[in-house]
This record gives sequence, C-alpha cells and structure tokens, in this order.
Amino acid sequence: MFKRLKRSLMKKSDEKLSFALILVLRIVVGLAIFLATYEQRWMVVFVSSLTFVLTFMPRLLEHKYNFDIPPEFEMVMVLFIYASIFLGEVHGYYTRFWWWDAILHAGSALVLGFTGFLILYVLYRTGKFKASFRVLALFSFCFAFALGAFWEIFEFFMDSVFGLNMQKNGIVDTMEDLMVDAIGAGIASISGYIYLKKKESFILSELLKRFERRNPRLFR
Repeated sequence: MFKRLKRSLMKKSDEKLSFALILVLRIVVGLAIFLATYEQRWMVVFVSSLTFVLTFMPRLLEHKYNFDIPPEFEMVMVLFIYASIFLGEVHGYYTRFWWWDAILHAGSALVLGFTGFLILYVLYRTGKFKASFRVLALFSFCFAFALGAFWEIFEFFMDSVFGLNMQKNGIVDTMEDLMVDAIGAGIASISGYIYLKKKESFILSELLKRFERRNPRLFR
C-alpha cells in the first residue's frame, strides 16, 4: 500500500512539473508570436506559430488513440519541438552552436527508436504480432531512421519554399544528420533487443514499466 501511495504521489508530482514546464514554453512562444506580429516579422510569426501548435501534439495523440503518455515522455517531446524549431530557427541556435543540430538529431533518433520499439512491444505483448526479437529491434531502427530521413525532406521543403536555411551546408549537413540519426536509432534498437532478451535494460526498463502501469488496457 505504501508503494502504491508513493507511486501515486510521484505521478502527480511529475504531471505538475510537466504541465508547468510546457505552460512556460507556450507562454514564451506566444509572446514571440505577439512581438513578431507587431514588428511584422512574418517568417518568425510562421515558425513560432508552428512551434506553438506542435506543443499540443502529445495531448492530441493521447485523445486520438486513447492511451496515456507518461509526463516525462511529453516533456521530452515538447522540449524537442521547442529546441529544434523555436530556438534552432527563430533564435539561430543551429548557427550559433555547431553541436546543437547533432544533439537534437541524436536525441530525436533515440526517442523515435524507443517509440518504434514501444509500438511493436505492445503488439508483441498482446499477441497481435509474432516475430523474433531481432525483427522487433530492426523495425525500431528502421522506424527512427525513416522519420529522420523524412525530417531532412521537410528541411529541404522549408528551405526551397520559404527561403529558410535549415539545411545549412546542404548535402553535407543532410548526410551528417542521417549518420547521427543512424547512431541514435541503433542505440535505441540495441537497447530494445537487450530488454527483450534479458528483461532488463539500463535505458528502457523503467520507461517500459511506467508505460505499462499507466496503460494496463493496452496489455490485456
């Protein structure tokens, strides 16, 4: 009973922290939209508005597919959107800090790799998908890498249509980003494979346990 109470208190604390952080980020972006509109900086208005809308994406996914995203997952997703689009493009962090792009791509590849693994893990646990552990790990890698490639297409589109500079050094930047994506996706898929084999993984164990506790309906 004590463990259950402690877990409930930690859950509420995490949710409050997540809500507060995301609210602050939305206020910051909202102020940027207001100031950019006043100064008639329409490209900043567009990018900031896109950032603001995308911060609601985790909640929209929850309601659409009827599952519960742990607060730390939601915080990571919103922080990535804020750091990549708002700080990266509006405030020029991609050019001010040479390592900004590499860190974001590595982090996103890890998150997407874990997401791909989680999707198949749910299907595997419920008996809806039968495959070897290697196939599950391979899918999580391909899932993350494919979305990383899609992001590079998005960058090319934004540069070509709206005159941004998301690709920076063109093909060199794209290839470097894809290599970083591959490394991050590889780490995520290997971690997933280790978890399936040994039921223990330094990175995945606690995350999967928390997801299962918050979504028992998915694992019936």
